[in-house]
Amino acid sequence: MENTKSKDILYIVVPCYNEEPVLGETSSRLKVKMTALIEAGRISDKSRVLFVDDGSRDKTWEIIEGLHSSDSLFAGLKLSRNKGHQNALLAGLMTAKERADVTVSMDADLQDDINALDSFLDKYEDGCDIVYGVRSSRKKDTAFKRGTANMFYNLMRLLGVDIINNHADYRLISKRALEALSEYKEVNIFLRGIVRQIGFKSDVVYYERSERFAGESKYPLKKMLSFAFDGITSFSVKPIRMVTVVGFLVFLVSLGFIIYAIVQGLLGHSEAGWSSLFCSLWFLSGIQIMAIGIVGEYIGKIYTEVKARPKYIIDKYIDQTDENEKN
Repeated sequence: MENTKSKDILYIVVPCYNEEPVLGETSSRLKVKMTALIEAGRISDKSRVLFVDDGSRDKTWEIIEGLHSSDSLFAGLKLSRNKGHQNALLAGLMTAKERADVTVSMDADLQDDINALDSFLDKYEDGCDIVYGVRSSRKKDTAFKRGTANMFYNLMRLLGVDIINNHADYRLISKRALEALSEYKEVNIFLRGIVRQIGFKSDVVYYERSERFAGESKYPLKKMLSFAFDGITSFSVKPIRMVTVVGFLVFLVSLGFIIYAIVQGLLGHSEAGWSSLFCSLWFLSGIQIMAIGIVGEYIGKIYTEVKARPKYIIDKYIDQTDENEKN
């Protein structure tokens, strides 16, 4: 089979939410890299950088329109409202699927090493449909950030989620893999887990993650915790099983206390124990509330899945290739 990978169309999908401070530098660096790849014959001159505006409140979309007007390398996708990073990324990937042979997703904050694209393409040309960008170290993170990140990955694996350590959303996906990804219809999106389910040949590229060029992180601790819980409940039923196990253990402990109380009563040693009663009530109430909360979370997921509302709505799409075809 003849190798035509050097002429493949590459789309780099970049989700954006209030990225006005970084877009100028991001677009400049990506243009240099994409131009080099095109001149080297590694990708087609129809390749594009696709910025996806996820309902930004600043001038992100105006900047994207300006980039598109001045250079055909840049394309833009505007969602009708903010739908979250995962949905914005999915919107970009599904749009690129119809136009590209291969896509690479990355964040707009310039923390992902753009030069890793060469290694991504090497793996792709070797037959990989999916290539994961993985941080080589977390030396630049604070001790708290490293600790919570390790806890996140360990907890995800403990609860049965197939996930790669220190991999976010910097990855290459072939057109064939994107076609497979489009078959996943769930509303609750956790791409780090879903992509692992596709199963085609994959590999890993390690890179050094840089400091954010400008702006603020879009994933503070509260949002990271919510993201982690979404990932767990989207891919594992172990929390519900844990509720069953905890309930059974509490039942055994309660049974032991009942037997103990009966024996003490028969021996005439029983006394009114307000402290033990008080602690028992709080303990059992806490277990019950936790169990209801976990089960409720799954019911909430079912509720959103059954409604099957669209994961995103496209407001505008600008791409020089499409405009030329219309003309």
